[in-house]
Amino acid sequence: MKKIVTLLLVSIFVSETFAQSKQNIEKLGTILNIIKFAYVDSTKEDKLVEDAINGMLEQLDPHSVYIPAKDLREMNEPLEGSFEGIGIQFNILHDTITVISPIVGGPSEKLGITSGDKIIRINGVNMAGIKVKNEDVFKKLRGVKGTKVTVTCLKTGAQREEVDYTITRDKIPVYSIEASYMIDNKVGYIKLSRFAQTSHDEFIKAMTKLRKEGMQDLILDLNDNGGGYLHIADALADEFLTDGKTIVYTQGIQSPKVVNKATSKGQFEKGRLVIMVDEGSASASEIVSGAVQDWDRGLIVGRRTFGKGLVQKPFNLPDGSMVRITTARYYTPVGRCVQKNYEGAGEKYFSDLNNRYKHGELFSADSIKFPDSLKFKTPNNRVVYGGGGIMPDVFVPLDTTGGSAYALALARKNCWGLFALKYYTNERKALITKYTTGKDFANQFVCTAELMEQFFAFAESEGVKRNNEGYIKAKNLIDTRLKADIAQKMYGNDAFYEIVNTLEPIYGKAIQALQQDNFKKYKIQQQ
Repeated sequence: MKKIVTLLLVSIFVSETFAQSKQNIEKLGTILNIIKFAYVDSTKEDKLVEDAINGMLEQLDPHSVYIPAKDLREMNEPLEGSFEGIGIQFNILHDTITVISPIVGGPSEKLGITSGDKIIRINGVNMAGIKVKNEDVFKKLRGVKGTKVTVTCLKTGAQREEVDYTITRDKIPVYSIEASYMIDNKVGYIKLSRFAQTSHDEFIKAMTKLRKEGMQDLILDLNDNGGGYLHIADALADEFLTDGKTIVYTQGIQSPKVVNKATSKGQFEKGRLVIMVDEGSASASEIVSGAVQDWDRGLIVGRRTFGKGLVQKPFNLPDGSMVRITTARYYTPVGRCVQKNYEGAGEKYFSDLNNRYKHGELFSADSIKFPDSLKFKTPNNRVVYGGGGIMPDVFVPLDTTGGSAYALALARKNCWGLFALKYYTNERKALITKYTTGKDFANQFVCTAELMEQFFAFAESEGVKRNNEGYIKAKNLIDTRLKADIAQKMYGNDAFYEIVNTLEPIYGKAIQALQQDNFKKYKIQQQ
């Protein structure tokens, strides 16, 4: 009898819930029709519907979002790991499309398009001196794989000849590992910018390369990595953890608990590991660093991470648009939810980093207060914290002493990158002859007084007035960044990061932490 009564109660509840939902849907439809036939002015029904969807989602949480069909492809490209086009990185310099570099293996590189080439016509239509915008270039150069586009390039060098290239568009990879190199004869470095579909494969490839070069210890740089796919975070964490250890578990009211565990396939389960994080590291970055920290597998170095512990699932809508709805929270192995509070936060949620800055958290670990309810213990009886990001094992304050207003103005106008392209284009043969590898360049190249005079003159032509006091104050930053940008044009991102990372205090502390005595000391402090 009890079973029958229970079933009847459940049946009534489901029926009433369904009836209520049906009534709400009918209400929305009725409102839309009233506006359509009674409103004083003309309206756009599509916009009204999209505004209603956005209004509903804003009441849920900051990460449930609506994506119109026209924006969906562009938003997915960074995570899908590719787009379709001709395969160049470009900048618009003096109202002219200038090739920064062809993407390795892409159709443009195969045809001979090189850094510094200027695209002056596309399919015979003039593209120079017409106030062209980035979106105009994307529309004309991107397209379906197999289709063709003809570009006319003004080649660099003494002859400055015009060359027509008919390019067959293809799939162009979007790499999420921005750099991988050996810091010394034992320590490898990998910079991961996002957790995309191809990130795990890229990581394995980078690890294989570094191991061949003698890598024993690893620094994984997740600074400013805003996350990505959950399953890719699992796969990456699996490389560090031994078989059977929990990586993360997810759970929501409508989503049963799912526990993801490491397998026996990990390729770096024993070497010393340091993970770099900062306030821009979020979501999947927090899954990996949280799992490593909970199992005392390595050291987390940097500043408290963003604090996103919500899982989104995509749902396709009939018109090709999509909603990404938060379906669960994720928890680290010891049960921490790193999601920061968002109740009634609205726009304040994303301005939290400004509040951290104002309160001094980015400069001192002592300014961060965790209530006892957010303290957890690892299997090694070490205290870790939840409720708003991953607190690193080794705190590194934000360094604002090496900059100046002049350096900021140079950055805003991209003077380093633009001058480096011009300098490399003009001096290519001499530079490659003198510096045969990226490490040669990093160790030997010096920004001479003569070079800096050329740079200052170029910056003035770009609208940045020379400021000797500002240069002296930020000399190390300005010289190092210029050197790094020239290295990037010559040898790619590995050379760029190897030089520019010397400006990053978290990077310096990560290297220090890997020294034998320091690593042991930090591990003892964690217990």
